[in-house]
Amino acid sequence: MAPDGPAFAAPASLALLQAAEQAGLSLLASSCRNGTCRTCLCQLVSGQVTYRIEWPGLSLDEKREGFILPCVAHAASDVVLALPF
Repeated sequence: MAPDGPAFAAPASLALLQAAEQAGLSLLASSCRNGTCRTCLCQLVSGQVTYRIEWPGLSLDEKREGFILPCVAHAASDVVLALPF
């Protein structure tokens, strides 16, 4: 989340969206939870994420611009997200 937004623990074993939900936060709309619908698309402001799927529904340009899909992104460090509102 943004520095002034809610914080939550995101263990590497959980996708960011799932970790947020387990913390009682409903951050983003989601639908497929497998990286194809792109409903949860948001921007990674800082930190690093990893994916356990080969190509998570993002174009190369979107990846370069820092967009992620929290439904399949796992935190590899502390992360800050810019969420669409």
